[in-house]
Amino acid sequence: MSKEAKNNPWLWVPPLYLTEGIPYVLIITVSVIMYKNLGIDNSDIGLYTSLLYLPWVIKPLWSPFVDLYSTKRKWFLAMQLLLSLSFLGVGMVLPTSQFFVLSLAFFWVASFASATNDIASDGFYLLALKEDQQSFFIGLRSTFYRVAMVTGQGLFVIFAGYLEVKYGDNTKAWSITMVMISAFIFLLTLINLLTTPNVEKSKNYVREESLTFAKVFISFFEKKQIWIALVFILLYRLGESQLVKMASPFLLDSRLDGGLELSTGDVGLIYGTFGIIALSLGGIIGGIVISRDGLGKWMMPMILALNVPNFFYYLLAYFQPESAFFAGFVVVIEQLGYGFGFAAFMMYLIYVSEGPSKTSHYAIATGFMAFGMMLPGMISGFVQEWLGYEGFFIWVVMAAFPGILMVKYIKFPYDYGKKKKE
Repeated sequence: MSKEAKNNPWLWVPPLYLTEGIPYVLIITVSVIMYKNLGIDNSDIGLYTSLLYLPWVIKPLWSPFVDLYSTKRKWFLAMQLLLSLSFLGVGMVLPTSQFFVLSLAFFWVASFASATNDIASDGFYLLALKEDQQSFFIGLRSTFYRVAMVTGQGLFVIFAGYLEVKYGDNTKAWSITMVMISAFIFLLTLINLLTTPNVEKSKNYVREESLTFAKVFISFFEKKQIWIALVFILLYRLGESQLVKMASPFLLDSRLDGGLELSTGDVGLIYGTFGIIALSLGGIIGGIVISRDGLGKWMMPMILALNVPNFFYYLLAYFQPESAFFAGFVVVIEQLGYGFGFAAFMMYLIYVSEGPSKTSHYAIATGFMAFGMMLPGMISGFVQEWLGYEGFFIWVVMAAFPGILMVKYIKFPYDYGKKKKE
């Protein structure tokens, strides 16, 4: 078999990006649902699961090592194996008396492994494919990352909910679920081992960017108006970053505590299927309109689309409707707006990263993006317990105003992102 035949992106792009997306959604989102069902307080959930963002915040600091030592393929295979072992560890310690501390330790290992897997997988994608192939397969790559979200936030949560009902024991249900997830990631690792081509040779390494990383890092902060841009990046999702941590606990909490008292299966179905479909649809529409008209026309409508639907959570908390339909409707509207609004955010990050070192600068920009999610998320549980769900959702809406006001201070070409005529 020829080298070209072995490098078949149709075979390796889907499982590679499925393996990239599943650990992230498990660590950041599904862990919140799991800990809520195991009796952990909202304040602890918000604080400690938000801290799990940290590896994605600081991953630009160790990304050069992935370039300097060994091949990208060896890196992501090793990290995927470590991820499988980490989730196995979570499943094994859940039945113990110290499950919260021990499972968080395994989630920390998984977080660093997942962030490193992201670096290696994305680097491999750029190395293994020619420029025209990269453009062609970007849709397939994004699709399977979305499939990973549905699988993690939907199917796995629904499965855990089924086991909760079957055994009447939440600990046993989530322990079995995590062990099953471990086996699934191990299977994906084997598939990636068999399908990804050996396209890297040590003698062909190009390490120039890694070896001058300090200079590249400093040059990012020398960009014009970079500090205004960074403030905007940190504020863009100030409200959403808190909502995302408390939305699932709100749906699961008892009605006496201000929640909607939905089942785990209902939450998995709402967020992991209808929510992800709405999120994807919003992102697609956002990309189309920016490509048609440019970022300048859509920046303000998109940041509003991301934040205004959050007010509907206040209405849910105020009226506490018994039917899951209303919760599902609000989640779909919020996720549709989030996907639409996030498209502008990602285009702005690409604009901020423009220049000779755009790969490293994009990693730095996304690190600040993750930082803007981590810090507000850490306090979200404390704010919710202090204000109650009604007051918390009002606060989430108010937290959006600084980012909205910042729009008039940031600078970028009005037609940035607009498709150029041939």
